[in-house]
Amino acid sequence: MDQKSNDTPLLPGPEEILQTITSRYQEFSQTGALSGILLLIAAGIAVAWANSAGADFYFELWNAPFEIRLAGFTLEEPLLIWVNDGLMGIFFFYVGLEIKREIKVGELSQPGQAVLPIIAALGGILAPAAIFLFLSGGSGPESEGWGVPMATDIAFSLGLLMLLGKRVPDGIKIFLTAFAIVDDLAAVIVIAVFYSEGVHLAMLAWAGVFYGLMWLLNARNVRSGMAYFLLATVMWYFFLKSGVHPTIAGILAALAIPANTQLRMKHFVQRSRSSLYQFWDEKSNELRQFLTSAQLNAIDDMNENIEKVQPPLQRLENALHRQVSFFIMPVFALANAGVALQSPDGGTAVGNLTWYVFLSLLLGKAIGIFLFSWLGVKLKLAGLPSGANWINMIGVGLLGGVGFTMSLFIAGLAFTDPELLSQAKIGILFGSAVAGLAGVAVLRLSLKKEGAEVNNKSRRGE
Repeated sequence: MDQKSNDTPLLPGPEEILQTITSRYQEFSQTGALSGILLLIAAGIAVAWANSAGADFYFELWNAPFEIRLAGFTLEEPLLIWVNDGLMGIFFFYVGLEIKREIKVGELSQPGQAVLPIIAALGGILAPAAIFLFLSGGSGPESEGWGVPMATDIAFSLGLLMLLGKRVPDGIKIFLTAFAIVDDLAAVIVIAVFYSEGVHLAMLAWAGVFYGLMWLLNARNVRSGMAYFLLATVMWYFFLKSGVHPTIAGILAALAIPANTQLRMKHFVQRSRSSLYQFWDEKSNELRQFLTSAQLNAIDDMNENIEKVQPPLQRLENALHRQVSFFIMPVFALANAGVALQSPDGGTAVGNLTWYVFLSLLLGKAIGIFLFSWLGVKLKLAGLPSGANWINMIGVGLLGGVGFTMSLFIAGLAFTDPELLSQAKIGILFGSAVAGLAGVAVLRLSLKKEGAEVNNKSRRGE
């Protein structure tokens, strides 16, 4: 082997690997555009289907019973419940993994970088809820939907942001990702506290037992994904029967997943080099069909090292990313976005609740995110995201009004009356659409204007 080959690393160095971990949001942003488009298609199909000649079949399909039997155990629920409580449990598990990673090594791990997104998220939570309660009068069945406009759909908002291409500064992308994650965490708390009814303490206690077993595995440094999956599934079942919404089990289970590594990056590189040299030595014959015992042992060593260097949390998050983005969320949209735009008497299904949700998403998010960000900067608690100005922040605040997935989810918990649920869904769909388009327009114009000013200064030699 020549000197040049010896000097060239076979694997990325520790600094490159660390940079990959801490810039995970870039990968999410790149796939966010595609998953956002898929969500839009699924929502469009649902709305068209629910207003077509096959509307009855659409609603019958999601209300059809679906049964699971296992060794005498039977669990039967409508298909919509399996989507909203089962598949979305996996979605919330993924969100929990993302939140834990962000707190440990991501954008929420550095106090200086995390302050402004947290402040902005607080405004994006309080302002929409306040506007909704003001419009609804704060009482009556309609007021139960105050939590609907609180959360931001990360996939949709980032997907819309990616339509603007490379002109968007990284600071704006990081800011949007970070405050949307804080929004998700707040939404989970709201669901657990305000949208869970009739709690059965015995079932909740059993859920706590299995959750404790998950943490016991964590303490013993057990890294088997299957072990955690089985315990989390049982915990999810007891949450389902406890009255606390079972998607909370997904978030809690994610927090119990180990985030440590058994092998430092430097040692991983050294051992991997050794295993590769053992696999490909001077006696190796690339034309041979079968491997030698030494080569098989080298492969086993490499697999063991790969297993040890990966934090289970990151391995699970990476494994679930595509399933969540390209299957679970589109199926949820298909099952929940279908709303009849006409009432049974032939009139429009739009009601007062539609406008409450629409205005809370469109105005509440933009006002809350911008105002609280402005206060945070003026009070010198934080600085603007790198490359951003205040007009950009208005655009980002509008993108925060794209509630879609989480808003539909909370609406399904808040309203049992089909008429109110339909009104809320219409408000969510149109509010998210207008907020998203307005956000893109403001950012497009402000970033274009800013770029033109930079070009003019460069021509003048400034």
